[in-house]
Amino acid sequence: MILNKATTTVCHSPNQVVRLSKAVLIPLHQPFAVGLACTATLRHTATNQFPHQIVPQSRAFSTTNVTQLRDFFPAKETALIRKTPPAWPHHGWTEEEMLSVVPEHRKPETVGDWLAWKLVRLCRWATDIATGIRPEQQVDKRNPTTAVAAHKPLTEAQWLVRFIFLESIAGVPGMVAGMLRHLGSLRRLKRDNGWIETLLEESYNERMHLLTFMKMCEPGWFMKTMILGAQGVFFNALFVSYLISPKITHRFVGYLEEEAVHTYTRCIREIEQGDLPKWSDPEFKIPELAVTYWRMPEKKRTMRDLILYIRADEAVHRGVNHTLSNLNQKEDPNPFVSDYKSDADRTRPNPALKPTGFERSEVIG
Repeated sequence: MILNKATTTVCHSPNQVVRLSKAVLIPLHQPFAVGLACTATLRHTATNQFPHQIVPQSRAFSTTNVTQLRDFFPAKETALIRKTPPAWPHHGWTEEEMLSVVPEHRKPETVGDWLAWKLVRLCRWATDIATGIRPEQQVDKRNPTTAVAAHKPLTEAQWLVRFIFLESIAGVPGMVAGMLRHLGSLRRLKRDNGWIETLLEESYNERMHLLTFMKMCEPGWFMKTMILGAQGVFFNALFVSYLISPKITHRFVGYLEEEAVHTYTRCIREIEQGDLPKWSDPEFKIPELAVTYWRMPEKKRTMRDLILYIRADEAVHRGVNHTLSNLNQKEDPNPFVSDYKSDADRTRPNPALKPTGFERSEVIG
């Protein structure tokens, strides 16, 4: 988004700005202050939208003034290079594939599964606090991974805070696992049989989700500090856990992706219900970065369409990691990039179609 585009703020009056600014002084143990540490400003590309609106010079929950809004990672002009294509071009999704994705949960079967599930629930609890989710905005706690209805919807600003925090973390596991498997392949002088490429592509895809949302929201210093701390803890914890048990780590990531599918499904529902008016506005334009990466059709570029594409990606990561957890970590090939024998009478499995993952007997034999 370039600077001459109009900006729509969540604050609609000077009184609101004053009240929100005072909220920053609330002690950090209260969810509201912690959760909205990201900017409360949404970047709206409809020029001259809401011309009567008063734009405050200083935004609540951010250290950046409105007049200093900048474009994150703008295209760099060079003398010779015109464009840098993505390392892993997205294959695209059909509308039927995207609409077929639903929240699902794989029930823990082993002690390792149970441990991974409980760790994800702990992460979900911490994320709810960090992103300011109030009790009335919570879904049914008896079915936290599949229930998407709540008494009160989240705001666009809350969603963006949640998305950015989620995606800044989600891009870590694939990179850690791919790096360790790469080093293991070198150390053992053996092939990896296709795992490394899939894991690195997953990490790249998650980073593209983050870059897309960064074009719509500019985090403040507190949010950046939270991301820095979370990434430091998460990277080292995953590094150690993957050395100890890749199987449990992949199960953990599978459960983490279940939460991602749930999050995006709930957001889609609230957009469709009209609870997020800015994103339901036909004049709202999604970042060009997203249009190019997902190769989105001309009339399928709304915020709802964007979330559908991202949710489909998360559904693939969910199925892939649950499946990889079911395999022999040292010897089995990656079934999602392998060619099957002609007499097997089958093609490569689609991880998005199996939310709980494929069992080893289904893909290895």
